[in-house]
Amino acid sequence: MYYIQETDKPRFLFKLFNIIKVKENKIILPIKDEKISIKKAEKLVNKTKKILDKTICNKVVLSKVIKTQEDYKNYLYSSDVNIIKAEQLTEILLLDILNYIKNKKSLKPEELSLTIFVNDISMNMLENLKIMVKEYKRINIITNHIQKFKKLEEDFFEEQGIIITVGNNKRKSALKSNIIINVDFPNELINQYNIYDEAIIINLKGNIKINKKRFTGININDYEIDFDNFEEFDYEKEMLFDKKDIYEAEFIKNQPFKYSRNDIAKYKVKVTRLFGTNNEI
Repeated sequence: MYYIQETDKPRFLFKLFNIIKVKENKIILPIKDEKISIKKAEKLVNKTKKILDKTICNKVVLSKVIKTQEDYKNYLYSSDVNIIKAEQLTEILLLDILNYIKNKKSLKPEELSLTIFVNDISMNMLENLKIMVKEYKRINIITNHIQKFKKLEEDFFEEQGIIITVGNNKRKSALKSNIIINVDFPNELINQYNIYDEAIIINLKGNIKINKKRFTGININDYEIDFDNFEEFDYEKEMLFDKKDIYEAEFIKNQPFKYSRNDIAKYKVKVTRLFGTNNEI
C-alpha cells in the first residue's frame, strides 16, 4: 500500500517532466497545492499506475491536498486503483458518532427518532442495528428492498420483542426523524424524500447534498478521529493525511464486528469532530 502526497518545494524540472519520487511507501507528486490540469493529472496517474503495477499494489491513501485534485482522483478510479476512503471504519464507528452527537447536543435516546436509509446492509451495519434497537425506541428503515428487510423486522420482534418499521413512503417515512443515517442512498435518491427540516443526517459514504431550501439541520459528510498508536507513523503522515484514512489502511481487517470494536478500544479511537454542510459538531 502506498501513501500519495504532494511536496513542499517541487523542483522546476520535476514539475516540467512530471517526475514522481518514491520514498519507502510514499509516492510524492511534483505538485504543491495548486490545481493541476486534466492533461497533467492523466500523466501523473499513468506514472503512478506503473509504480503500483510494478510492486503489485492496488491500494492507496491520498493526502488531504491530493484529495482535492478531482481529475487525478478520477483517473485513479478509472484505472481501478483502490482509494482508501474509511468507509468500513465509518460503519464500525457509527455508534461512537451517534454518542458524540448526543453528548454535544445534550440529547437523550428516548427523545430521538432514527431513520436509516439502506438498500444493502453489511454485517457491520447489521451488528450496529442489533445494538441500536436496544437503546433507541423508534427506528425506521427506508429501503427499496422492503421484502428483504421485512424478514429483519419480523426477526427483531420475534427474538427480542422490539419493533422497527420498514417502509418506503417518500412523503412521510422520514418526516419526523431528528437523526437520519444514510447508509447507501445516492444524492438524487435521498432528495426524493421529505426530511425533517432540523434533522441531523449522517452520510456513511459522504458527498451528499440536501437540496431542500427549508432544510436547516446538519448534513454530515465527513469527520475527524484521533487514536493512540501513532508512534509507527512519521510526522509528515500525521500532518498531511486524514487519521481516519490511516487507521482504515493500517488497522481495519476482514474480521467480525466485535473484534473491530475491540481494536477501536485498544487503540483508543475517538471521534473528535463532525463536519456538516450547514454547521459542524
